[in-house]
Amino acid sequence: MAILGAGFGGLELATTLSEALGDDVDVTLIDKSDAFVFGYSKLDVMFGRTTLDAVRLPYRQIARPGVRFLQQTITAIDPEARSVTTDGGVHEADVLVVALGADYDFDATPGLIDAGNEFYSVAGAQRLGELLPTFTQGRALIGVCGAPFKCPPAPSETALLLHDYLSTRGVRGDCEITFVLPLGSPVPPSPETSQALVAAFAERDIAFIPGRRVSSLDGDRRVAVLDDGAEMPYDLFLGVPKHRAPAVVIASGLTEDGYVPVSAATLETRFPGVYAVGDVTTVGAPKAGVFAEGAARVVAKSLIANARGGEQPAPFNGRGICYIEFGAGRVGRVEVDFLSGPKPTGWFGAPSEALVEEKRHFGSSRRARWFGL
Repeated sequence: MAILGAGFGGLELATTLSEALGDDVDVTLIDKSDAFVFGYSKLDVMFGRTTLDAVRLPYRQIARPGVRFLQQTITAIDPEARSVTTDGGVHEADVLVVALGADYDFDATPGLIDAGNEFYSVAGAQRLGELLPTFTQGRALIGVCGAPFKCPPAPSETALLLHDYLSTRGVRGDCEITFVLPLGSPVPPSPETSQALVAAFAERDIAFIPGRRVSSLDGDRRVAVLDDGAEMPYDLFLGVPKHRAPAVVIASGLTEDGYVPVSAATLETRFPGVYAVGDVTTVGAPKAGVFAEGAARVVAKSLIANARGGEQPAPFNGRGICYIEFGAGRVGRVEVDFLSGPKPTGWFGAPSEALVEEKRHFGSSRRARWFGL
């Protein structure tokens, strides 16, 4: 089988299959990158809490029975033939799993590349890590350019961590922070979590503007234009780019309305033997690694049942936990359930130092499981 993409979904799927089937499985895991980086590590790099080298997890360290990793760029996908063309050749598979995540559509927001900064890519976070120390006064604007977007709490975390960062440097009093979000609240499934974040913004004098997105940037005037035509001046713009499925996935014919539709129960696409997990899909759960991981486990258990016999797994439940940096050395937690009931629901864990350790364990356990570290 071939797994396209070595993020949360691809890594969990390959690991689970190897644990259960060992050398009886033949998995080719393909990714254009040479290393994995947790999404939350980008904020650590951006705010100078660590270096990129320290958080990169090289794929060459994957040493699992039945799994081989190929660093190749995918140039075409044929879901009917279950074949994949890369810059290294053509790979055919009896089972194909698309786990390529969501890409960033920088061109969808005029001026973003030339007049602003984005912090969602590894390169963007690294650039900001070099730029932020030079920001000593003025207006900082954190703006989301479209929804849905990966890790919905991340822009809120950025606003709170920016407050801490500027305060530590002694320049917070000379800076304004504004946060523009196209959603009605920071974490819509959990009103309690949203209320806690909004209260944290108010406590720190962070202006919060919900229900609006940044539609363009005017670099000459240093103004962000919102979708209602309002203009917001800035000296430092920190943006979340609009997301879309990778171009190679769209060209394959797998997508509808920009993403891959799948069965919410099994993660199967309309093509036999072709599955999709994670941010590339419209499964009904947020675009976040923990949901890709959960979906991958469902696919893995189904394939294991097919190979060894036994019952098919329970459907994907759309449940997951996200940790939220509140600043001041504390982390909160929200547990959300998107598919079990008539509407999404969430439960809030108040920020604490204990949850800092729980978040650390979340990362270390996956480093150990996927990379043997």
